[in-house]
Amino acid sequence: MKKTVFILSLVFLFLSCNSSKKNLKALLTGDYDEAIELAVKKLQQDKTSGKNDDRIDILENAFQKLVEQSQSRLALLKNSNSVSATKETYYIYQNLAETQETIYPLLPLNYITGKQATFNLVDYNSDIITAKKDLISALAIEAQYYMDRQTIQDYRTAYNVYCDLEELDPYYPNLRDLKDDAQFYGTDFVLVSLDNRSGQIIPMGLENDLLDFNTYGLDDFWTQYHSNINQNIPYNYGITLYFTNIAISPEKISEKTENRTKKIQDGWEYTINTNSKSKTDSINNSVKKAKYITVSAQVTYTERTKAAYVEGNVIYRDLINNREINRYPLASEFVFENIFARFRGDERALTSEDNRFIKLSPMPFPTSEQMIYDAGEDIKYRLKEILNNNRLR
Repeated sequence: MKKTVFILSLVFLFLSCNSSKKNLKALLTGDYDEAIELAVKKLQQDKTSGKNDDRIDILENAFQKLVEQSQSRLALLKNSNSVSATKETYYIYQNLAETQETIYPLLPLNYITGKQATFNLVDYNSDIITAKKDLISALAIEAQYYMDRQTIQDYRTAYNVYCDLEELDPYYPNLRDLKDDAQFYGTDFVLVSLDNRSGQIIPMGLENDLLDFNTYGLDDFWTQYHSNINQNIPYNYGITLYFTNIAISPEKISEKTENRTKKIQDGWEYTINTNSKSKTDSINNSVKKAKYITVSAQVTYTERTKAAYVEGNVIYRDLINNREINRYPLASEFVFENIFARFRGDERALTSEDNRFIKLSPMPFPTSEQMIYDAGEDIKYRLKEILNNNRLR
């Protein structure tokens, strides 16, 4: 028990040294890669420093333990034929080779006593080549397995496996075609359409804009939206813009007349005393005061309005199983409003608001087609919200 306490005391004492704390902690916790990395960085700065004995010792021990741990794991992996085991085998050999490459430029490493640190370096090239070939073969088999299952998610998994394969061997036979097939079959193709049951004609420009899904920012690697059907594509889903009501109100003109009166200053007048003479101050100047008058005007406000109301639904359908998945209400109102004013009388009686509207001119009423188009701009915004909030997968 006393011996154990003494060893732990030494460990904690060693940890208190800033230059070796992280290195030793990594070694003690079994993170040999980190211990090696930290030791190598310190030794690269100055491998002849008198403080390097601890770093060399940690590097020597961590490397030996890493090799032992790796060989033990490799022996265990040989009993498994899984893709994950094949992949792990390849990366273990890769890690061993890369670790040696970081240590090799530092050799030889000598302790202050003159003793040389021992690093048993091995040529792993043939092991890496063999493990890489095995992994490429395993990934190709795995990808084909998922392709054969013929589901959307499996095709997407196959695509990702082909990407892993490409990192190992960019020139694998027909890899581009294999990836294209996996992407094609893993893509949700969505047919979008517009069904107008409102009784009103929708302008062709608006219909094209509504169905141009490239403008909605729905970029998705696994989803494509088509407004024109392609007979060679298996569509998974359909999205229909279903308009049930498009109403245009009559053109409405209303007028309101208001009277304005205001007391304003209109010059000056002299103060008259009881003798009907001008009143003077202490220095004999005539005393004057502001003169006020009341002015009036009549203001007529004209308001011209016209409204368009669009109502419908966004309907999601599963085309494979021919069923409706969901529907979301879609509605918008656009109001044309033109207010201006005219007056008769004294302009000085007008308010600041009167003056603002007097500067405005009457505008012609928009056509019903233009009203529908203007309402469609808001419909596009609301449709984009629905599409972004209700992704297919």
